[in-house]
Amino acid sequence: MALSREQVAMRVAQELQDGYYVNLGIGIPTLVANYVPDGIEVMLQSENGLLGMGAYPTKDQVDADMINAGKETVTAATGAAIFNSADSFAMIRGGHVDLTVLGAFEVDQNGNIASWMIPKKLIKGMGGAMDLVAGAKNIIVTMTHASKHGDSKLLESCTLPLTGVNCVKKIVTDLAVLEVKDGAFHLIERAPGVSVDEIISKTAGKLLVEGDVPEMAL
Repeated sequence: MALSREQVAMRVAQELQDGYYVNLGIGIPTLVANYVPDGIEVMLQSENGLLGMGAYPTKDQVDADMINAGKETVTAATGAAIFNSADSFAMIRGGHVDLTVLGAFEVDQNGNIASWMIPKKLIKGMGGAMDLVAGAKNIIVTMTHASKHGDSKLLESCTLPLTGVNCVKKIVTDLAVLEVKDGAFHLIERAPGVSVDEIISKTAGKLLVEGDVPEMAL
């Protein structure tokens, strides 16, 4: 069965490592802040100038002035710092972000990502994504494996305008975890109850499957 948005975020959170500086994109990536594993400490960064972002606020915690780059209300963790967006982008462009988790419209087998524009449709725009794919040390993409019409989002070549080239190393979808290397998607985990055949049928790009593929542990 396909994962929920929260379950995708839970799986992505397993990629966090103690001491990481992490930027979370809009949508599913932001939910990762709610599932930071016990026993590790990460600093979550937002392009609008917040280092030390906490979990989503409860109703009693909402502060309309405390927002992330997606204009969602957030909380600040102990030790958080607030600064201007120019300093925040200097941190990104200077290579000080260990991991960024981004949403995407398409990813292809060469690690290219399209996440900011669909021709003739009104989209919010690039945001900080182009800086993040260029400056972050590691990039993980989260998205549904296929569109609501059943079209694969994991392609041989992206069809939409690119955000970054040869930069995506891992993808976590509602069906699977895949690595991107050597011009192909490599299936390394599948969602509980989802068959390898279903993942193959919904992956348009080159997909390599080696041996028994374990189910994700959530």
